[in-house]
Amino acid sequence: MPDLTITRVFDAPRELVYAAWTEPDHVASWFGPQGFTCSAVTVDPRPGGRWRACIHSPEGEDHWMHGVYREVSAPERLAFTFAWEAQGQETLVTIGFADLGDKTEMTFTQTGFPTAAERDGHEEGWLSSFEDLTGFIRGKDAR
Repeated sequence: MPDLTITRVFDAPRELVYAAWTEPDHVASWFGPQGFTCSAVTVDPRPGGRWRACIHSPEGEDHWMHGVYREVSAPERLAFTFAWEAQGQETLVTIGFADLGDKTEMTFTQTGFPTAAERDGHEEGWLSSFEDLTGFIRGKDAR
């Protein structure tokens, strides 16, 4: 099965980058491809805890997704399942947060795609989302 790995370096402390994934208000500020808004998000970041989010497209469509946290090791690592509610196909997302002093290297891996085309579609969405994450972190770090 094809996997997806994306590595990004953020100009922010590791705790802030980790919090962007685990605090509902933070997640709602950046989650979803550019042009989408995150209209609802709930997170319970503990092993066995659930998360759920809805992204709203520019065309007015809602896309719900959800999952279960498998590993939570603040601020070093997160692992959770990911599934679109309309499709049901579950993947596993693992994120490592490496402390680089005043920067953070985030290594995002998503596994379990049934096809390369599905992986490529997710890659496009995540890359766009991570642009919004960069903007969110830049704004938070400036405060």
